[in-house]
Amino acid sequence: MAKICLCLTGKTIAKDLEVLEKHRKYVDMAELRVDHLEPDERLLIRRFPEQAGLPVLLTIRRKMDGGKFAGGEGARISLFSKGLAFAEADRRHNFAYVDLEEDLNVPSLEEAARTFGTRIIRSYHNLQGVDEDLPGKIRGLLHVGDEIAKVAVMPHGFDDVLRVYRAAKDTAGIEKILLCMGHMGTSTRILAEYLGSHLSYASAEGTEQDSDFPPAAPGQISPRELVELYRFRELTSQTRLFGILGYPLKVSSSPAFFNAVFTSENTDAVYVPFPSDSVDPFMQLAAEIKLQGVSVTIPYKEKVIPYLNKKLGDVETLGACNTLIAEEDGWTGANTDARGFSDSLLDFIGKTNFKGCRITIIGAGGVSKAVAAEIFRLKGKALILNRTVPRAREEAAPYRFAWGSLDTHGAELMNAYSDIIVQTTSVGMDPDIEGDPLEIYAFKGTEVVMDLIYKPERTRFLIRAAAAGCRVMNGHDMLIRQAKYQYSYYLGKEYPSKLVSRARSG
Repeated sequence: MAKICLCLTGKTIAKDLEVLEKHRKYVDMAELRVDHLEPDERLLIRRFPEQAGLPVLLTIRRKMDGGKFAGGEGARISLFSKGLAFAEADRRHNFAYVDLEEDLNVPSLEEAARTFGTRIIRSYHNLQGVDEDLPGKIRGLLHVGDEIAKVAVMPHGFDDVLRVYRAAKDTAGIEKILLCMGHMGTSTRILAEYLGSHLSYASAEGTEQDSDFPPAAPGQISPRELVELYRFRELTSQTRLFGILGYPLKVSSSPAFFNAVFTSENTDAVYVPFPSDSVDPFMQLAAEIKLQGVSVTIPYKEKVIPYLNKKLGDVETLGACNTLIAEEDGWTGANTDARGFSDSLLDFIGKTNFKGCRITIIGAGGVSKAVAAEIFRLKGKALILNRTVPRAREEAAPYRFAWGSLDTHGAELMNAYSDIIVQTTSVGMDPDIEGDPLEIYAFKGTEVVMDLIYKPERTRFLIRAAAAGCRVMNGHDMLIRQAKYQYSYYLGKEYPSKLVSRARSG
């Protein structure tokens, strides 16, 4: 079973031990990044395995490989020697592993390691991309058969991630560590067991904001997330795989929802994020690793339709799909946006339909199509506003809704459609960028305002509406209702009612 290895990047041994203690229950081993230690602290590394009380990997990473060691190779080899010297009969007091790069050939170090049971990880780091012949690279790394091959690469696109999964399959008989760095490689860290990786490297929580304990590499996940959110220790080659497709996909509550349900039901399954910059390589990967269900989010709800063998319900009429179900003859597509939206908003306003409601929809895309269809089905009237006016007109046409642009004229039209305002765009999703899709509109305070973004909990748009006295809601409840319908598609059974309240509060 793949191990969780906590990367220790403190400036002092004391700091590393403090962080290790906080995460101990989630990890199987630790990597002592000697290159992050202050010079005086590097002299104290020999006793670290005994102090740590669990298997420790000794690593002194060069700058050229993404580390911080700036000295010469002679000094680095001397440090390795200090770490491996005076080995004890009790192997728990020695380093369990040592990371030696492919071009580091020091027979005395290798002999010292093997004599006292320290396993050698023979590593290669490509910070610029993914090697053309990745399987060949993995096979060529090993100097001796008892070594573990480690290859860490930086994908430029999801086609690179696909190649890493294929390389893992091609080298199934080789003991290795294989991963993609960066956000796009998230799934390779979660699915280490599936890839046949000996371990998955993890960073302590909060390290991105802690200059005294930075992440060891881009894209690392916290050990607590791996264990509690992604069920890392329960994953096997038989685990059923589900996921979410989107880009950049830096925020999603869906993994927490589905994995909590799988845990509660004791279902051998995991739900994983797949940030992908392109649909086609993801769909190839989904077929190869046998994903059984996929949630589809921005910007792919329309782009996945050509890959469908069968379309259910609203997919045909809406021209958008947010749910993929794997079946023997290919992918079946469904759309749970519409029902999730109407269930959520009607419950919020205490009505059974939108009769008599005049509603403004901001945006004209995959989600807004579902919103417009539900408003029409449930007897409401709507105005659709979008920066690209032809798209607003096209979306409004089937329902004879009003349409316009996100400008002063559109704001004037809203006076007749201001009972409810539904914001469907991604504007405001990034908390670091101020965003309000309709700054020119002055809220009266009588509107019900729904922003389908749920993280951050309050966008600038919702904050402004609430300040004016409007009743406001975000998209979290809608997400949960959508996911409940998706669960039924994925598992072929109704969502368990006993879990509804827990999911709503999650």
